Amino acid sequence: MATEESTPIPRVGIDATSLLGQPTGVGVFTRELLGALVARKQVSLRAFAVSWRRRDELLGLVPEGVEVAQRAMPARPLKALWSISERGRIERFVPGLDVVHGTNFTVPPSRTAGRVVTVHDLTCVRFPEMCQRDTLKYPALIKRALKHGAVVHTPSHYVANEVCEYFGVGHDRVVAIHSGIPQMAEPDAKGARDILGDTWPYILSIGTAEPRKDLPGLVAAFDALAEQERDLRLVLVGPQGWGSGALDQALATMRHRDRVVQTGFVSDGILSALIRGARTLAYPSIYEGFGFPPLSAMAAGVPVVATKAGSLDEILGGAALMVRVGDTEALSEALGIAATDEAQRSILIAAGTARTQDFSWDLTAASMEQLYRRVANS
Repeated sequence: MATEESTPIPRVGIDATSLLGQPTGVGVFTRELLGALVARKQVSLRAFAVSWRRRDELLGLVPEGVEVAQRAMPARPLKALWSISERGRIERFVPGLDVVHGTNFTVPPSRTAGRVVTVHDLTCVRFPEMCQRDTLKYPALIKRALKHGAVVHTPSHYVANEVCEYFGVGHDRVVAIHSGIPQMAEPDAKGARDILGDTWPYILSIGTAEPRKDLPGLVAAFDALAEQERDLRLVLVGPQGWGSGALDQALATMRHRDRVVQTGFVSDGILSALIRGARTLAYPSIYEGFGFPPLSAMAAGVPVVATKAGSLDEILGGAALMVRVGDTEALSEALGIAATDEAQRSILIAAGTARTQDFSWDLTAASMEQLYRRVANS
């Protein structure tokens, strides 16, 4: 029987479109996965971008050892085509692949290459009212990929079960592989100080202002806590989004608006410094498929308060204070404990540090390699 080492190295094409522009959670996943796969040297990697004009930018964004060579792939017409047909196959744009991996809910059709599609969450199904128009197209794209033999990768067992239930496929077609924890940049302490001034101590929140993150609920919980903890601040990190209007309204009605700082998008170095300096990280999502920010906080020795939303119980593994979604009073109380109770903080920090040992990109890459080999040989 052939061993893994004796079988040909799979030639894998990975959609790296998410590396273009402002980083997102999908971009972090793609960047870190590529780096870990390159380090292991068990697959031959080629990155591509579903983009007409910006594809050449990938050359400066992927790790050394990842090939970038493709024909132009116009995003809108191709995605519209892929949702209704098997035309526009990957071989036309990136020839010579054994596997094509769509890292962002969409995988191109193929003639001979096996297909893997990453489904990070099912917000588009569970909470369509919280989605933008493009996101609502994901179910059709996933259904067509499954119909034509694709295997779904998810970052958690929670999402894997959701995919099986909603799309009516067996667990042999859906593979849950946990992501690792994003590598933190060298802290830019000066940059953080320039933004914060004397804003300390503070509770930190990280995420785009979108409805799923429930930042208005966090603002309300902090407003109640600020009445008792008069030195505490709230720092909201992340770009504007389709939930910015609701957030602005919540901020406008606060009693303690002067103790909230909105930083917008920040560099990796400043983000690293902000995480390390926080008393606690607040992650009050309505739904999550994985959750990089709380794991990054735990890795930095920062206590986490999160909601029992989606996969968060699975990922955080009892190492955070967990509250019910939408329970403002419980969220406020938990934030106060995590930020001010030194005994509880010590317990949370120790538990969080231990929990992070269960996540590594090397483990993620090793499992993805097994999946690529399976798909290539099917």
